[in-house]
Amino acid sequence: MPVSDRPDPEQLRQAIISGDPVQAMPALTELRFLENDVAVPLLVLGTEQQPFLVRSLSCSGLGYKRNEQGWSVLSRLLSADDDPNVRAEAANALASYGVERSWPLLRDAFAADEAWLVRCSILSAFAEQQEIALSWLLELATMAIADADGTVRVSGAEILGRLVREGDGQTIGEQSRTLLQPLQQDRDHRVVAAALNGLQVS
Repeated sequence: MPVSDRPDPEQLRQAIISGDPVQAMPALTELRFLENDVAVPLLVLGTEQQPFLVRSLSCSGLGYKRNEQGWSVLSRLLSADDDPNVRAEAANALASYGVERSWPLLRDAFAADEAWLVRCSILSAFAEQQEIALSWLLELATMAIADADGTVRVSGAEILGRLVREGDGQTIGEQSRTLLQPLQQDRDHRVVAAALNGLQVS
């Protein structure tokens, strides 16, 4: 981007701290044009604002503009923020730092946080990572299918279906198949459908 078109960091800062999401949200989006050492402190400032939409978008931004300050802030918000939307975005952003680094933190968050949105975000973030260990996915899916929320159980069943396919002929595939079988009688028809789909492997 030409220097003349570069957003003014001070103007963006004023918009972010305005308390008005209508001003703050576009300003946060503009941070993508700035280098990390300028953008990250402003995104961190966004995570400290009152409107949860501003905090959520700031967390999302920290998944793209990554450095150690961002990691530290996201790690804190993952458990400390009152809004599940913000915690879910923090989880997504932390996953972008890589499976190896984020797994212990997000696995513990999944176990501790009962909000369906947070749990589904963690399931989705890890399910998209091709390099994740199948044993880690099995651990997450096993917790997910025990959840009271049907949406979380669906996600867990879908992951088990993937493990049946990818672990075919292996212990992990058989374990996944065994876990799927009782879900054919789940009270949520979406879970039943996901279980049946996962078991349909030749």
